[in-house]
Amino acid sequence: MIETYFNQFRDFVAQPWPWYVAGPLLALVMFILLYFGHEFGISENFRLMCAADGADNMNEFFKIDWRSGEWNLLVALGAVFGGYLASHYFLGPQGDVAHISDATVNSLNAINIGVKANEVPLIPEFISWKGLLTWQGLLMIGGGGLMVGFGARYAGGCTSGHAISGLSALQLPSLVAVVGFFMGGLLITYLVIPYLF
Repeated sequence: MIETYFNQFRDFVAQPWPWYVAGPLLALVMFILLYFGHEFGISENFRLMCAADGADNMNEFFKIDWRSGEWNLLVALGAVFGGYLASHYFLGPQGDVAHISDATVNSLNAINIGVKANEVPLIPEFISWKGLLTWQGLLMIGGGGLMVGFGARYAGGCTSGHAISGLSALQLPSLVAVVGFFMGGLLITYLVIPYLF
């Protein structure tokens, strides 16, 4: 009986949620954070972890009260562990976490980024240890990682910090950063990736 209820609850939670449910829930969370004077951002956790580990003795950038951001660290850890638990235990062995349309799979395959429909995981073939050893994989994963890290530091926050928290607080720099994120994504998608692969 408990297993039946658990399966029904799992199926209810695992369904794709429409924007008119997910959007207001996200707005409610942001309202609560802003009300209590907090701003959400994942990349800030790297600074908090470095400050907690003693980097404040080496660089002024890390001289912050990292204990005031412990709640943000818990959010990031919850996202990591929650994702792991959901994909390995809660949603079952099929790993049906990301729903990728057939049109997306066909578009990626058309530019030689191998993605196979109805197979888990639904990620490009270059995102693997074997793919990392190719020049495309090294450029995309290594170079992309460096650019994301540099961009988050240069922009004063990551996509979640600017697009969710910054825009909710009506911050003009966040609007500029989000426009830049989208322009960069379009540039890479249409001008770099097709010629890279």
